[in-house]
Amino acid sequence: MRKTIALAVAAVALSGCGMLPGQQGSGGEEQQQTQAAPEQKPTSKAPQEQGRQQGSSAPPQQNEVIATREAKVGAGGMYGKARAEITALKRQGRTVSLNWTITATEGKVNMHNGMGSGPLNFTVSNVSLIDPVNAKRYRVARNGTGSDSQCVCSGTQGQFLESGQASTLYAVFAAPPADVTKINVEMPMIGMFTDVPIS
Repeated sequence: MRKTIALAVAAVALSGCGMLPGQQGSGGEEQQQTQAAPEQKPTSKAPQEQGRQQGSSAPPQQNEVIATREAKVGAGGMYGKARAEITALKRQGRTVSLNWTITATEGKVNMHNGMGSGPLNFTVSNVSLIDPVNAKRYRVARNGTGSDSQCVCSGTQGQFLESGQASTLYAVFAAPPADVTKINVEMPMIGMFTDVPIS
């Protein structure tokens, strides 16, 4: 009986990513009703990626930069410039793991609460994946469904980056359908990366 309950709780926790669609920070997917703001293409250090067709699978990613974007950032009274470099977007069963690095290139960058879902959220829980073909947004996964659940992502408490300093971060999401091989990544402060390949 205990084993059955434990398995049920584990199943709920793992599938909780999609149990509360449309709620902020639920970790699930939500239907998009309108188009997002105009998108900008990320620059890529792998030119062979740009020539791939939509239906082909992405090559394995091994901590090489697959997308990069620079932006002026400001949060919590700190202003500067930052570079975000996505190093992996990997499908693993029913989840997708996103890994990236934020580097302060000028001024100060507030990672402390700059990517969280509120001023007292010291995580990257407000990062999301957007599937423009199926009009769905995927929020960061949560380790439960209650009010005390936490995101399956990096904590950022106390991270105030000075110029030249970097922070390596991750977040886990429910996986989009298997035929989705590229997806957009939306990051607070940084903006939208488009057509990031999923390996």
